[in-house]
Amino acid sequence: MVGLFCIRLVYAQTECSFFTDNNTNDSPHLLGTASPASVGFNTKLLKKVDQQINSDINHGFPGAALLIIKDGKVVKQTVYGHRLKYSPTTAKRLATPDLMHCTTMFDLASNTKMYATNYAIMHLVYEGKLDIDEKIKYYLPEYTGCDEHDQCRDSRTIRDLLTHRAGYMPDPQFFDPQSIKKYGTGLYSQNRELTESIIMSRLPFAGKRGDKPVYSDVDYMLLGMIVEQVTQMRLDDYLEETIYNPLGLKYTTFNPLEHGFNNSKCAATEVNGNTRAGNVDFPNIRTKPLICQVHDEKTYYSMDGVSGHAGLFSDLGDMAVLVAIMLNNGQYGNSLFWDKSVEDEFIKPLKIDDSYALGWRLPGKQHHFAPFGDYPSATAYGHTGWTGTLTLIDPNQNMAIILLTNKKHTTIKNGKFAGDGYDTGQYHKIVDLIYQALTN
Repeated sequence: MVGLFCIRLVYAQTECSFFTDNNTNDSPHLLGTASPASVGFNTKLLKKVDQQINSDINHGFPGAALLIIKDGKVVKQTVYGHRLKYSPTTAKRLATPDLMHCTTMFDLASNTKMYATNYAIMHLVYEGKLDIDEKIKYYLPEYTGCDEHDQCRDSRTIRDLLTHRAGYMPDPQFFDPQSIKKYGTGLYSQNRELTESIIMSRLPFAGKRGDKPVYSDVDYMLLGMIVEQVTQMRLDDYLEETIYNPLGLKYTTFNPLEHGFNNSKCAATEVNGNTRAGNVDFPNIRTKPLICQVHDEKTYYSMDGVSGHAGLFSDLGDMAVLVAIMLNNGQYGNSLFWDKSVEDEFIKPLKIDDSYALGWRLPGKQHHFAPFGDYPSATAYGHTGWTGTLTLIDPNQNMAIILLTNKKHTTIKNGKFAGDGYDTGQYHKIVDLIYQALTN
């Protein structure tokens, strides 16, 4: 990482500089910079990406940050629009919205699953401290018992969780007593220790083990708990000590407000807290714009801000480093976190659904994953986050795309966020435009 400078352009677009070519002189695993044309981009076509994002912002989309890595070089690092458009105290539209900055931190939402939990698990597998084909109960002895449909915890493995085939429902809302009661009694919790106890011994299954993947946050809540048991450290502490600090990351953390950051550092998310414009209510609900606090309700209310499925914040520069590790088969600079054999195992597509690997999402052929667009190679992989984040890594092109947005920082109509309706918020058109700009 180097000193940061920014150049203001039209449309509240800012060109950033996180890396220099000097970074690659002594270590081929560190990111450098290059012009898009030098690595095979048609610069005129690549400008269509800026035009699309700026057009969306001019029509009401809040803000975005985009970084493209090609052949070990950062060829685009740009932020757009605004990090904050609504007053944190009144939730009314600001006369002068706050611009997005190069080091603005984003709520990564479910990208947490990859750049926190998966990274921790891949590292532990590499060290021989974790076997993904072992029963969950081996690491969490309290994870036992069967539900009323004879679906038993004792048979579930870590691989079942990584592939979303353990049979859990997608989104049990522990924090809301009215919502969670449909799954049974005694499942309401706004306490981390109680939530973990519920998951380990009382939460029923919604399906059978080994069926087709059903994307579930519970899988990664459990995986985070397993990491904590194996390491005897809380997930955030383990990641900071083992991965983030060795990489020199500055803006990657859970609970930013507890780690020296203030509201001015983060892109805001939902305008009226977790109320969906006043249509949702439960105990202790937040009602003002969410800034530097994780949006995800299970993480915030039921897991103290730290969970294996959501809660991580990061900025564009730090994300570039995290993504580069995968392009380098587990290495960045002098730090080796896993080897190619571990990485290959984690990005191998499932036979039952080729849009899933171990945690990672794939473009898929039989089961197309729409956010990745139409052009990535069959070996590409990545993930998305509900708040508006996408990462896509394509080994065949030796390329990675990082698109961070705060698309939920918009109005809601008929239960839908306006930000979800823009091309930038749907991701695939931006990804397609980037691929279309490649001359090969």
